[in-house]
Amino acid sequence: MSYDFIIVGGGSAGSALANRLSADPKNEVLVLEAGRPDYWWDVFIHMPAALAFPIGSKFYDWKYESEPEPFMNNRKIYHARGKVLGGSSSINGMIWQRGNPLDYERWAADPGMENWDYAHCLPYFKKLENCLADPTNPFHGDSGPLKLERGPMKSPLFEAFFTAAEEAGYARTPDVNSFRQEGFGPFDRNVYRGRRLSAARAYLHPVMHRKNLTVKTRSQVAKVLFEGKRAVAVEVIRGKKREIIAGKEIILCGGAINTPQILQLSGVGDAEYLKSVGIEPVHHLPGVGANLQDHLEVYVQYKCKKPVSMQPNLKMWKRPFIGANWLFFRKGPGATNHFEGGGFARSNEDVAYPNLMFHFLPLAIRYDGTAPAGGHGYQVHIGPMYSDARGSVRIKSADPLEKPALQFNYLSTDQDRREWVEAIRVARKILSQHAMDEYNGGESSPGPAVSTDQEILDWVRKDGETALHPSCTARMGTDAMAVTDPKTLRIHGVEGLRAVDASVFPYVTNGNIYAPVMMVAEKAADLILGKTPLAPETIPFYRHIKA
Repeated sequence: MSYDFIIVGGGSAGSALANRLSADPKNEVLVLEAGRPDYWWDVFIHMPAALAFPIGSKFYDWKYESEPEPFMNNRKIYHARGKVLGGSSSINGMIWQRGNPLDYERWAADPGMENWDYAHCLPYFKKLENCLADPTNPFHGDSGPLKLERGPMKSPLFEAFFTAAEEAGYARTPDVNSFRQEGFGPFDRNVYRGRRLSAARAYLHPVMHRKNLTVKTRSQVAKVLFEGKRAVAVEVIRGKKREIIAGKEIILCGGAINTPQILQLSGVGDAEYLKSVGIEPVHHLPGVGANLQDHLEVYVQYKCKKPVSMQPNLKMWKRPFIGANWLFFRKGPGATNHFEGGGFARSNEDVAYPNLMFHFLPLAIRYDGTAPAGGHGYQVHIGPMYSDARGSVRIKSADPLEKPALQFNYLSTDQDRREWVEAIRVARKILSQHAMDEYNGGESSPGPAVSTDQEILDWVRKDGETALHPSCTARMGTDAMAVTDPKTLRIHGVEGLRAVDASVFPYVTNGNIYAPVMMVAEKAADLILGKTPLAPETIPFYRHIKA
């Protein structure tokens, strides 16, 4: 059978495209997802507080690692990616951050990108949202597939943290996705009635009954097949079998790692490099896999003098009770994604908009679920948001089952190192304010012994982890290193092939990237279907005015 659209990847963008493209019953749509189904009974996917369990598990996570990072003591940095329907939206922290409006003004400043400014993106953010906390806000939508809750922030530690930020000279903001991102306040999240609302649950499952939509899991695309420069089919690995499936349009939605990997395996990329790893080039496109961007982060952790953190909920004997409360009532500690509040700040006066993001947690814990000894604690996740470090994704061979080489080059630039020192100093400045005194039991990580610029950088090199925001490896643009056409999302130089995911970002946004990915997918759906794009909405937003 030949399909009108073959969507490679049933993750965040792929789920949204599958919904929108199959809305017309004339379109035969196939979704190929390499991972497993997101079974309705799978508590590790659907319980928000269980988010640490899938990461590192071969059943849910592709378990990538970078190459040794030369500026991070040659450490290999672990990278989790969703190996399940819904992709990383089924295992992420459920934090909904659009990024700053000036991120999209930055996108639009590149040649050919004028229709990706904030005014053109805002209608698509609104289209996909159902903002339950503030549905009448002109910045938000009230009828989209993705329902957004706002964290209840019941712990007194949240209020103390926000007050401390004010004491340190930073503003409060009621909604970081509205008029003013800069400041501290509650965060939106992809949780609805105590359950994770992944892209698959929001977009895909409600339309699985459509006769013109086929979803195949455990189906890994090895490469795209071409006739001349036209993409005509994909080669799919299903267990030990391989099959060829034809399609009029092939849309790569594999994310910033797998989309460039598939392009390179298919012969689209830097021709000389492809030849060196045994791939016959179809089209020379040197930007494929280049321009890799990400957010590195650390946890600044404090001991808590009062028993008000969520630390006791980490005890093994409490897990059955937490699980039962969530399973039968969708309430209790199991219903939170933990990341209920935080903020955005500028670390210096040179930047036009916030270059730091804070996630505040009323407990001390790492992404893998491990916690420091010593009882009650709290922490902030902190890191620079638009580092000028650039990396790459490159296949190592013609074998589609071999993971590509990921090189991020964290801490490789003067700007990056400067902003890292500033980030830790800003975090400490906030956490040492008077408002935190009744809870402040002292900094446990990195600890007071880490104080000089060099000591801070040495600690970041040793302790830094990815915030899991890889992007920009098949970027939109019109220059020689661009990969994707901004007006059509087509891959430059070939026909019948597009990319729609975080790989097409020209620059990473200054927050979690799930929301921008979904916006790109919604906008791409209209472009692919030839619909008139939604009219731009020019609504004033906050801009910092330098003193």
